[in-house]
Amino acid sequence: MKYSIEKITTLIGAHKIGSTEYEVSWLLTDSRSLCFPEETLFFAIRTKRNDGHNYIEELYKRGVRNFVVEDTQKDYNYKDANFLKVTNTLAALQRLAERHRDEFDIPIIGITGSNGKTMVKEWLYQVLSPNMVVTRSPRSYNSQIGVPLSVWLLDKHTQVGIFEAGISEPKEMDTLRNIIQPKIGILTSMGVAHQENFKSLEEKCEEKLKLFKEAEQFIYNADEHVVESCVDNFITNAEKIAWSRTDQRVSMFIEKQETTDDATTINYVYKGEKGEYSIPFIDYASVECSIAVATTALCLGVSHADLNQRMHNLEPVAMRLEVKEGQHGCTIINDSYNSDTTSLDIALDFMSRRTDIRGRGRTLILSDIFQSGETPRSLYSRVSELSQRRGIGKFIGIGPGLCMYSDCIEIENKHFFQSVEQLIESEVFRELKDEVILIKGSRLFGFDHITELLEQRVHETVLEVNLNSIVSNLNHYKSFLNPTTKIVCMVKADAYGIGAIEVSKTLQEHRVDYLAVAVADEGAVLRRNGIIANIMVMNPETTAFKTIFDYDLEPEIYSFRIMEAMISAAEKEGITNYPVHLKIDTGMHRLGFDPINDIDELIGRLKKQDAIIPRSIFSHFVGSDSDDFDCFSQKQYELFLQASSKLQSAFNHKILRHMDNSAGILHFPGKQMDMVRLGIGLYGVDSRDNSMLSTVSSLKTIILQLREVSKEETVGYSRKGILNRDSVIAALPIGYADGLNRHLGQGNCYCIVNGQRAPYVGNICMDVAMIDVTDIQCKEGDKVEIFGEKLPVTVLSDALGTIPYEIMTGISGRVKRVYTQE
Repeated sequence: MKYSIEKITTLIGAHKIGSTEYEVSWLLTDSRSLCFPEETLFFAIRTKRNDGHNYIEELYKRGVRNFVVEDTQKDYNYKDANFLKVTNTLAALQRLAERHRDEFDIPIIGITGSNGKTMVKEWLYQVLSPNMVVTRSPRSYNSQIGVPLSVWLLDKHTQVGIFEAGISEPKEMDTLRNIIQPKIGILTSMGVAHQENFKSLEEKCEEKLKLFKEAEQFIYNADEHVVESCVDNFITNAEKIAWSRTDQRVSMFIEKQETTDDATTINYVYKGEKGEYSIPFIDYASVECSIAVATTALCLGVSHADLNQRMHNLEPVAMRLEVKEGQHGCTIINDSYNSDTTSLDIALDFMSRRTDIRGRGRTLILSDIFQSGETPRSLYSRVSELSQRRGIGKFIGIGPGLCMYSDCIEIENKHFFQSVEQLIESEVFRELKDEVILIKGSRLFGFDHITELLEQRVHETVLEVNLNSIVSNLNHYKSFLNPTTKIVCMVKADAYGIGAIEVSKTLQEHRVDYLAVAVADEGAVLRRNGIIANIMVMNPETTAFKTIFDYDLEPEIYSFRIMEAMISAAEKEGITNYPVHLKIDTGMHRLGFDPINDIDELIGRLKKQDAIIPRSIFSHFVGSDSDDFDCFSQKQYELFLQASSKLQSAFNHKILRHMDNSAGILHFPGKQMDMVRLGIGLYGVDSRDNSMLSTVSSLKTIILQLREVSKEETVGYSRKGILNRDSVIAALPIGYADGLNRHLGQGNCYCIVNGQRAPYVGNICMDVAMIDVTDIQCKEGDKVEIFGEKLPVTVLSDALGTIPYEIMTGISGRVKRVYTQE
């Protein structure tokens, strides 16, 4: 749907500067996601760490002509542009979405809760979309910004809307309720997520229930006692459609539940009528979410027979993009869990942001799109435009729809196949080489088979890296910083073993000021893979100066020897004013200039040449992770202030000062100066107390084989696996060659199988480890967590008497890295 800029001005109560007429169909809050500039309205939203007003000039140059702003001090005299001045740009975005929602008199479903919101939303979409046009929140767009952007997607074709609402503190839900205005409300399970900002679980539940204040029907689990008590007090007008396993008086009574190895069957009684459905899942969370989905579908008039058929065909909800190494120089971006234009645009945006200076082309493999509400010709013409705008050079379409309307795809290098099997057997598939490939389509077409064939490694042991957690940890530490404090993110040692290229691309997207590597070759690899951010080299070698110059890297200078060598190398290349970072040794006694005896000579030598110029001066706290060393840390700080002040007074340009590391950011916020360096904290470990932040990496494998072993037998090399009972032993395809330390064997640590601890038995081998699963219900092929969400990496490091860094950097290169992003 399109709105004139005049109408939007009225709807949000803005003062308009500019008189050019435009129609707007795209709302933008992140300048990096621009796709259709001529139809875009940009909201310059201010946050604690950023200000959208800073990107107006850039967006104008890229073709955007309509802006919602707060700042009245700047000169917005841009030709043919409109500026809508408001008091608060976020509130204006929310108000516009609210007014847009008012245009629709259709069933709107609002979903909130602590867990399961996205799964319920996606499964409802799968169950309802065969005979309804459904508009839903993209992925997890459930925040104060995400909800209005989701509701804006409602259009004339929509018959049902499904929107998530997430809150992390009190007084947030009122705004989201006004935007969504749900007629049907669903409360998923309540848990401890975001509990830190609420006094009690009851307070959080009551806050979430505000979403349903004016709903007509409300669906919830009556077996959750906290929910039941809160509902009685806060839901007074809506029809209460509760489900329960214990109370037969409710609308949806779960009469029986049966589970096999790969499916769950539910027998229910809905408002007096008996029914049954099966889902191809057995885990607790999936079963609970399925009941909420079934109850809602029945409420909306889906028949018992249709419900059973559609629930049986539910597909897994992969809520995250996956980035994997592919064969023949390809990178695979896997998003093969659904196919619609909104999620396609998000995936294409993700792909386009990840710059690739290796010259690799961008390829899209797409399946038919169903239930869009548009005519096929209109739909695939829009797909074509989205693909072209995001730089797709090769288009591979799969399905009868795309084959029939192939002329709508206006990309020169295009290929169409009726099925995945036809593609796999074709020359087109065999010739995929040196490309970034986005795989986007429904699993109904078998797209997972494409991914399996294109992946480079087939080792069952995988290191999963959550890029959202990297951003979450970055923002956590940013919250302790002044708005003007710069940040250096350490990506040395291949980003602590999880993969520097993908991590650096994510950090670059979020505009960190510097990346830091250990040696020049690490920086060169990043440059060759599209990283344009500033890069420090913390341990430069004299043999690496040419690499440093060629790849625009900025070295640490820690001694007169390496400084003179750097100056000499720069002068031979005719280089002047090359930025360097001066290291001061205030007590670590590892590398660095003496803060008392070397500074005068350092200044003198720097003044006599023009090949290099100090960009920053820094030191390193020895013990910021412990209160016991605070007095020593203060002495270090004073020494550094003395040395850095003397250096700065000798030069006219600004020299950045930095000393805080991850622990220092938390412990010494008053010592952050101009810049801080974020290391292990970025990867999810609080070095102050060894607690976990957002988990970034999870090492997972599977059970290869199960074997019953009597207590008289032993397990493993040297018969070290001594049993005290008849046992069930599972073999895992992971060993010390993968990075699983041999000293964790013989019961010194454990892994997680189906939520339970399974200790290592006997010696860990080079490629295989054995665990005791006697008391755990499991089967061959089940997943095993070596460390991750359920088993923090600090448990392993504590068992070994070491630090998490060693565990993380020790993961072998033969272990496949899979990068995910919601």
